[in-house]
Amino acid sequence: MSEVCTAIVLAGGSGSRMQSKVPKQFMPLNGKPLIWYSLHAVEQSEIITQCVLVTGQDDVEYVKKEILEKYGLKKVIGVVVGGSERYASVWNGLKWLRENTPGSGNGYVFIHDGARPFLNEQILRDTYAAVLESKACVAAVPSKDTVKITDEEGFAVSTPRRNLVWNVQTPQVFEEQLIYEAYKTLEEKQQGPDGKQYFVTDDASVVELFTDQRVRMVNASYRNIKVTTPEDMLVAEAFLKE
Repeated sequence: MSEVCTAIVLAGGSGSRMQSKVPKQFMPLNGKPLIWYSLHAVEQSEIITQCVLVTGQDDVEYVKKEILEKYGLKKVIGVVVGGSERYASVWNGLKWLRENTPGSGNGYVFIHDGARPFLNEQILRDTYAAVLESKACVAAVPSKDTVKITDEEGFAVSTPRRNLVWNVQTPQVFEEQLIYEAYKTLEEKQQGPDGKQYFVTDDASVVELFTDQRVRMVNASYRNIKVTTPEDMLVAEAFLKE
């Protein structure tokens, strides 16, 4: 491949919903830290060229020694301190990439939650194929459940057709220039004189808000779960035993 494909892996969460004092991304899963699984998939991938790992300020040295050095993960070219919110962590990763890699801006960026341990090469291949054609895509799965839209009091307002509803995952993949400019606009608007706050929960939302680019859904895997609660860890352990 001639295009540079960079994975930005987010590993800055806490252990609050996991009911743990240890940040969830470092909790052991079948003998290895949870974050290892995503980084290992990136390390072995024929799609991904390099990786930027975003983590908490207090965890940088731990990550370098106990994750990257210990497991011989060579594709990680930078360990970046994240922000207080997910979008701020992504923006820090994008800025670091732009400022520290020659020729940055012409490749593709795969933004992935480090708490999703079941990233695999098929997902990476499928999202890469989609981003080449559509410039912006996200890994997702069709919803198995009926979804209700409610008002603020919790009463149903509408029921979207289930065949049009997707559960969004990561990686979320974009042309690097596209996602950089979208996040730059978000930062400028939030820091501007009006101080307007935008509540974005994923990267596609930023592209949808600040560009005209449509975002394609790419059918991924129901196993591509995000480990957030103790129940999720049990499910992940069960998947690994199969």
